[in-house]
Amino acid sequence: MILGVGIDVVHVYRLKHWATIPGLLKRFFNPEELKAALPRGEAGILSLAARFAAKEAFGKAIGTGLAGFSLREISVINSQNGKPIMHLYGKAKRAFEIFGGKRIFVSLSHERDNALAVVIIEGE
Repeated sequence: MILGVGIDVVHVYRLKHWATIPGLLKRFFNPEELKAALPRGEAGILSLAARFAAKEAFGKAIGTGLAGFSLREISVINSQNGKPIMHLYGKAKRAFEIFGGKRIFVSLSHERDNALAVVIIEGE
């Protein structure tokens, strides 16, 4: 059964600006995400924008927004086939469990100026 759906859009220029401020990306992204994205240059910034949208969409899907946990406790990494998979840690994982979530489905998209994500949370 679907328990929650969230969607979010991020303007890519926002992430381009953040990338110019030393240490700022580390406040919002898990080290796994940065390791996968930053070596890719411009394509990596698009990827991070979509992942930031996924984190926002997750907060909307569980109905609490981003209160009570760090964005670094959410990581979106692609499988070997390219499918985005959301991993939760710490307080974000606990919020998901309290919500009754069992599975997370994530879809990401980005194009030059915008990135978007949809998160669907499924329970029993």
